[in-house]
Amino acid sequence: MPPTVDPPIPVTLLTGFLGSGKTTLLNRLVRQPKMARTLVIINEFGEIGLDHQLFSATKETEMVSLDSGCLCCTVRGDLVRTLRDVVWRFSRQGERQFDRLVIETTGLADPAPILHTLMTDARIARAYRLDGIVTAVDAVHGAATLDAHEEAVKQAALADRLLITKCDLAGSAALAGIRERLAALNTAARQIEIIDGDVDAALLTDLGIDHGPARAADIKRWLGEQQPDAPSMAGLQLGPAVDTTAPSSPRMPTRPAADPNRHDDRIRAHCFTLDNPIDPVRLDTWLELMVALMGERMLRIKGLLDIVGEDRPTVIHGVQHIFHPPTHLDAWPDDDRRSRLVFITQDIPRESLEGILVALN
Repeated sequence: MPPTVDPPIPVTLLTGFLGSGKTTLLNRLVRQPKMARTLVIINEFGEIGLDHQLFSATKETEMVSLDSGCLCCTVRGDLVRTLRDVVWRFSRQGERQFDRLVIETTGLADPAPILHTLMTDARIARAYRLDGIVTAVDAVHGAATLDAHEEAVKQAALADRLLITKCDLAGSAALAGIRERLAALNTAARQIEIIDGDVDAALLTDLGIDHGPARAADIKRWLGEQQPDAPSMAGLQLGPAVDTTAPSSPRMPTRPAADPNRHDDRIRAHCFTLDNPIDPVRLDTWLELMVALMGERMLRIKGLLDIVGEDRPTVIHGVQHIFHPPTHLDAWPDDDRRSRLVFITQDIPRESLEGILVALN
């Protein structure tokens, strides 16, 4: 019989700016049955680390501390070595002792380089899969933090879940303001208000795409299709340059006039639907073009594509200039076989994306 291949280990990236309550959240999460057999990697910034001393591992969890720098810079090599080693370090009699991984970043971390690590190292990409990005945002100080720190903006923009913490300490106006601000910044991420880190772990797991039998609800959640219908792009007839994240959208809250000092006014989500199947050679060319032209301004790309000659949908996932190798779902989630693409960008006008998408048609 062929050897049994373990499924990839799901990875939750827990991020959020300094003081947003990540460690309190972790201490609550690891005591829930859903988080049994979880390995936690905690990154701390500076020579003296304290967060790992505040985190209390349980009999069902383990913890590794990376305290030689920020995960998005000096400690990335440590992260690679740790991810390669922990499978055998936390094994007994040849059996892995954890089924899930949580990486808590320092509050100063840009999530993108960490995602690069998960996507580009061949051994890591085989052993792990990104399950989701969970970002904690302080309800009291979150607005000021978003104004002052671009890292905080990127943390919120890339999130699959947004946890609004310290809600009991914020007034109703402040809470409404941060919810509106986050909704304008990241239309796809569900917002959850929490107090003292108390949240059901089931709401923060299984956020990634299931490569088994596809379910329409999961695909729509992953793509963020609670937004209004994206403009269709049939052949070379591109739809109008309509930004689905604009305040005029019927599902978006009304927002005050933009403050030019807010970094998040530069970040937008753009959604497209392509009616025609995509030639695989054109797809390869397009991916190379995206890498060459967009770079760091292309914060995240998700796509479910109809490729000529394929009965199954192709999934693409990119972060800045890095693309994960395309994968396939077992089946289409429903009868709609149109290709769907979601871009989260910084300072890239929608018209530029439309021009680049011509290469796919």
